[in-house]
This record gives sequence, C-alpha cells and structure tokens, in this order.
Amino acid sequence: MTDRRPYPSDLSDARWALVEPTLTAWRQARTERALAFGRPPEHDLRDLLDAILYVDRTGIPWRYLPHDYPPWETVYAYFARWQKEGVFEQLNGLLRRLVRTAEGRDPEPTACIIDSQSIKTSTNVPSATQGADVGKRIVGRKRNIVTDTIGLLLVVLVTAASVQDGTAGRQLLTAVAAEHPTIGKAWADMGYKNAVVEHAAALGIDLEIVRRDPATRGFVVQRRRWVVERTFGWLMNHRRLARDYEALPARSEAMVHVAMISLMTRRLTGETTPTWRGT
Repeated sequence: MTDRRPYPSDLSDARWALVEPTLTAWRQARTERALAFGRPPEHDLRDLLDAILYVDRTGIPWRYLPHDYPPWETVYAYFARWQKEGVFEQLNGLLRRLVRTAEGRDPEPTACIIDSQSIKTSTNVPSATQGADVGKRIVGRKRNIVTDTIGLLLVVLVTAASVQDGTAGRQLLTAVAAEHPTIGKAWADMGYKNAVVEHAAALGIDLEIVRRDPATRGFVVQRRRWVVERTFGWLMNHRRLARDYEALPARSEAMVHVAMISLMTRRLTGETTPTWRGT
C-alpha cells in the first residue's frame, strides 16, 4: 500500500489479510506471462482494490477517482479483468465460508432465500439491457439474488426490469443447485410460484412460497423473507448500487459482489461500516 491518507472505504490491515492471498495468487499466475512481454505489474493490488471499493461505496464515476489512487483507466481495467475471471465471485465464496464458520455454522448452506429488486438506470446504460417493471413503475434493471439464511450472497443475476421473477428464478435455482449442492430448502415470495416451484423440485430443492396475510395493512416483516430484504438494505449503503450505472449487466453483478466483500471483511474483523447515521 502506498503512503497516503486512508479513506473510510479503504481496507484495514486485518481486512486486507483476508483477501490478499487470493489476489496475490491471481497475480502470480499471470506474472510469467506479463514478464514474457516485458510488462511487469506496476501497481499495488491493495491500492487497486481500495480504489474499486471507493467507487462502489461513494458512487462516483471512474474518471473521478482521487489522484492518490492508481490511474482510473488502470483501476477499471483490473475491475473488468477480475469480473471476467471470476475473482470477485471467488472472494465472495471464500469470505462467506469464513463468516459462516466464525458464527458456528457449516461452511456450505443447506437453505436459501430468493428475491429481486428493481432499480433505475443511468443514461449511459444501453437500452437493450433495460426494461419496465410495470408493477413497481420502474424503468431499468432488476437485481435477482439468492442468499443463505443469514443474508450472505450466494448468487446474483442482473436482468432487464421487464424480466419476470419466475424466469430469473429458474436461472437462479439452476445456478444454486450447481454451485451449492447442499441446499435442499428455499423460500420466496408469490412472484416465484408454480413453474419455479416445479423447477426447484426437479433440482431436489423444496421451494416454499411465503405468502403475505391479506388482512394486514402497511409494512409487515415477512417470515424468512426479511433476511434477503435486509441484504438489499446492506447493498444500498453503497451509492454505486443506488442506481445501476454499469453498461454491462455482468459489471453490475460484480459491483454487488464488491459490496458484499466489503461487508464480510468488516464482519470478520469486527469493524463497523461508516454511514450517515454514524454507526
């Protein structure tokens, strides 16, 4: 790490120690190839990740990165490369297992919760990747996520907001079954009934639909589903996720992974996340 004043989003030494082995192994695997072309790595991995965390937390455009970080073009190039090569997903899985183990749970979950969040997009997002969620009156994209029973991310899928929950739900469950074969139970809202329940059964997952009591009025905490709603709340602390600014849906998914990486490293080290509430 270069000698500069840290920003609130920067990794502490303890948090960096959690992710450093993965990033160092990634760089070492590519060093020989880079040296063959006479281009050894120039920038510190910690500074690069800190810069990505800064963008995710503050919501600024890449070009507005403070000058004491590496050049924005370099930071974005690493962000894109790590997204394409699954580094963020790898870190998310590693940290999730560490958090679950630290809380006395099995490293791999046996149950999950599914939900979606429609979000508006910025003007730079291609219209072909957007759509209208008529029910929520939002034109933009939809984040479809699966979490474990303590709210940690398992799978994320970003689609146009016009894509029905049932369609995305089948893709999510297929991914969950492939990546987490220990899962045998899932919960979801009414948007995932019928075909999604049947698809889950075919994958060996018992999908239970949590129904809202029609007699209730206003906001009521829903059994099991509140966990995934809380996860959306965690994500919205990151201003880059308050609206979808990414040109590619895959980059939007990466930003969700980055937010969860930040959250889980703080959770493992007992550090708080600075917010406007001062907590």
